[in-house]
Amino acid sequence: MLFGDYRVEIVPDAEFRLDGGAMFGVVPRALWSQSHPPDEHNRIRMNMNCLFVEAGGERIVVETGIGDKWSAKHEAMYGITRQRPLADSVKAVTGYGAEEITIVVNTHLHFDHAGGNTTRDAAGNVVSTFPNARYFVSRDEYAHAESPHERDRASYLAENWRPLAESGQLELKDADYEVVPGLRMETVAGHSRTMQCARLERGGRTLFGFADLVPMRAHVAPAWIMGYDLYPVETLEAKRRLLPQAARENWLCLFYHDPEAPLCRVVEVEGKLKTIPYEQV
Repeated sequence: MLFGDYRVEIVPDAEFRLDGGAMFGVVPRALWSQSHPPDEHNRIRMNMNCLFVEAGGERIVVETGIGDKWSAKHEAMYGITRQRPLADSVKAVTGYGAEEITIVVNTHLHFDHAGGNTTRDAAGNVVSTFPNARYFVSRDEYAHAESPHERDRASYLAENWRPLAESGQLELKDADYEVVPGLRMETVAGHSRTMQCARLERGGRTLFGFADLVPMRAHVAPAWIMGYDLYPVETLEAKRRLLPQAARENWLCLFYHDPEAPLCRVVEVEGKLKTIPYEQV
């Protein structure tokens, strides 16, 4: 679709599953299971919805999903269901091959956001998925990934970024920076101290990618916060600041992990925030 003078597309990566209790923190299963019924392992269905922006001569992918470097054991553990590699999905949705992508942006380097940065070649070596792209991540997030918190250490897999540093493709950025005119990355504390959200402003419209601050539509409720968040009180503060603004200003909101309707409007109904899938707006 056109967003001002830029082209924007959503590129789904793969379906996967995580524990529902971890995804909803202190919210009782009796509540969250109504919208996200768990499987026999208490896991809920999720997706990873990457953002493609074509801006002038730049072809940008924000987030790269979970990647395809997993063992059979871990594919089963995370319930990964993949129809095709991310590069093939980018081609199918945008018409551009992996070699034509010029910039890749990661909001943070957790494996379900940066796993598709790299892939394995025919010899089994880990190489860049997008061979001609510059890869952007904040300097603070890179430092955190290299020395992670005990609670999120398992989410960082160095194979998703070190080969890019070695190839010279990785560029470290400030806590807030502009990718191209109108597309900004903003550090928003809560999930971690260093995760970023994407803000695209063109033609008087705003598209905001909430990354793991509001991973799915159900998390629009202020107290519905992931157990994975290192700083849940800060998550709550950020949600109370950003979501009412999204409703007032009619933002288009991207909920990265939503398996059904990742692109929504947020509206306020009788004092509560609700989501309307973009297709229904």
